[in-house]
Amino acid sequence: MVIPRSVAMDGPLLLRRRARAKKIIHALKKLFPTARVALDFSTPWELAVAVILSAQTTDKKVNEITPLLFKKYPTVAAMARARQKEFEKRIKTIGLYRAKAKNILATAQIIVEKYNGAVPRTMEELTSLPGIGRKTANIILSNAFGITEGIAVDTHVRRLALKLGLTDSTNPEIIERDLMAIVPKKEWSNLNHRLVLYGRTICPARKHDCRHHPLTEIYPPAAHIWFSPSGGRGKR
Repeated sequence: MVIPRSVAMDGPLLLRRRARAKKIIHALKKLFPTARVALDFSTPWELAVAVILSAQTTDKKVNEITPLLFKKYPTVAAMARARQKEFEKRIKTIGLYRAKAKNILATAQIIVEKYNGAVPRTMEELTSLPGIGRKTANIILSNAFGITEGIAVDTHVRRLALKLGLTDSTNPEIIERDLMAIVPKKEWSNLNHRLVLYGRTICPARKHDCRHHPLTEIYPPAAHIWFSPSGGRGKR
């Protein structure tokens, strides 16, 4: 998959954003020194399933259902043989469960037939699978295989990157490109984890007073702009 071109950043803007990103990363490390994906898993396949399930659903909710799900279907092959109606019953408390069940079972079948039961390790291969986009692939590659391909841009990263003036785009793939240009590669994976934690625990999507938040102190204009998870923009 080719990432769309980002909005061109001139030299001074690029330098300002790099300097701001450095301060933000430093602050996030102090706030959340141990960063990891919030989803529980023990194999790359379990992580892939959990990430697909987590779309528009909290990680907490996913973690509540996956232990029994993985006990019933302990391998990719076992899940590939599952009947969709039965599988749906086991995940019906998750949003969009029918579409997610369809994608997970189709992906399991492809992995068994094409990859001998092993989750593929390239962005191109992963994003060719049902239910796996670039964000999901980034999370799998980074957390299951230690491969840094890009930055996973979920709703928290999207909202906060805009709020903190690190991008001018609402397109997740362009946001990823912008962040990759200003954040050192060694920080790409943990930036997602830490921004997610920041969004959940300190600066949620709803309107609120964030004038004294740690990252607002780095970028004061953030206090006057909020972005909803869907990309809506407003002023305080």
